[in-house]
Amino acid sequence: MSDPNTSTSAASAASAAAMVATMPASADDPRRRTDRRAATGRDRAPYRLLAALLCVAACGIAWADGATVPPAVTPPSGDAARGATVYQVCMGCHSLDEDDVGPHHRGVVGRAAGSVPGFGYSPALQNAHIVWDPASLDRWLADPQALVPGTRMFFAMPNAQDRADVIAYLIQQR
Repeated sequence: MSDPNTSTSAASAASAAAMVATMPASADDPRRRTDRRAATGRDRAPYRLLAALLCVAACGIAWADGATVPPAVTPPSGDAARGATVYQVCMGCHSLDEDDVGPHHRGVVGRAAGSVPGFGYSPALQNAHIVWDPASLDRWLADPQALVPGTRMFFAMPNAQDRADVIAYLIQQR
């Protein structure tokens, strides 16, 4: 004959196991396998590093095959007349025809960076190998330290339209 307490206990245990199986596991429950290293015994960091290196290598291979590096965002078209007004901010350190704290700007478009004779450029700018065109001037004015780390210029012009207007003005100043 079966013991009524045993069958009730077994039924209760089965019912409790079913309830536990449907309940979400707590963070310290060993059945929870969110940590892959704990689940597999392996660290995944080398695989993540390998995947990142493969992505970088793929980009390098594409560029080596003759593709160009993605261009910078095209600046908006500028208004030279408005640029003459915005350029007044630059005149704290620059002028069109005379070197001051910064070099003169007349003829800057098409000029190699760090090449005005007699002006004391930072070594970073002298070795930058940049020719000033509208795209490089836009990047320079947006954040000179990002374009040429170690340069002495600290002023940035965050507004894209202001930069475009100043560049349009400088293009006219040949």
